[in-house]
Amino acid sequence: MSIQRFLTFCAVALAIAPLAAQAKVRIVVTVTDLGAIAQEVAGDNGAVTVLARPTQDPHFVDARPNLMIDLNRADALVLIGADLEVGWLPVLLRGARNEKILSGQPGYIDASSFVPLKEVPTAKIERSMGDIHPSGNPHITTDPTNAPLIARGLAERLATIDVANAAVYRANAEKFAAATNARIATWKAALAPYKGTPAITYHRSWIYFTDFAGLEEAGTVEPKPGIPPNAKHVADLIALIRVRHIPLVLQESWYGSATSEIVARETGAKLVVVPGMAREGQPYLEHIDEVVKATVAALASKKT
Repeated sequence: MSIQRFLTFCAVALAIAPLAAQAKVRIVVTVTDLGAIAQEVAGDNGAVTVLARPTQDPHFVDARPNLMIDLNRADALVLIGADLEVGWLPVLLRGARNEKILSGQPGYIDASSFVPLKEVPTAKIERSMGDIHPSGNPHITTDPTNAPLIARGLAERLATIDVANAAVYRANAEKFAAATNARIATWKAALAPYKGTPAITYHRSWIYFTDFAGLEEAGTVEPKPGIPPNAKHVADLIALIRVRHIPLVLQESWYGSATSEIVARETGAKLVVVPGMAREGQPYLEHIDEVVKATVAALASKKT
């Protein structure tokens, strides 16, 4: 090899080396709430891709080929778990052919394993009960007290995948936890005047939030989880709201609001429609802040 070729080889090698050192961990998450938390933990060391759009009900996501490509390239997969994604994620995983992110591998990260689950069935589940999740209610990110637990659990798992940056992931998780706890104090203070207030939700997806907020979930627009409302159930719900003077109907924006609007109009309850997950690129704390503010504003308007 000539001196000139040797020097050129060295220059190219030195140029490539920093890029290799700066390679980011490729993290694929199922929903935007997890994406926002994962980005907080990974920081500059991770590239986060979200499979479900924030406007999609995460129970039902099209298993598109481009999502398989994202999973094929992933170093880690973060899912809500508790069977939230059971209708579509297994199909994508089979097509992705990436052993690193299969169940039982370090790259398979189930967020529901980091938090205490609510509504875990104690009796045999039957189809007549509606869309009941056998592991418990999977809508864990609506309670902000779960977010630090998810962040810390994610940090520990990323630390095993990218050992060199383990301390960074743990530090980022603690920073996020501190910021979350500070906001929780503010949200609790804003919600305190309405503790014990009954509320109606559309789907059984707000129990973590209503418990956090100190509200009583008195009923749902759906007669059973995943079952569309019928005329009798709507009539019974209207009667319940009138008898108990329930001031709030809370639902995600990915559900149609026609029935909820009828219920609100017939009873005078305030309908609050909010995103069920963080918007694309929206920080998790901003998303929860939006939900809390909308809830407080609705309750305040009914109290005056």
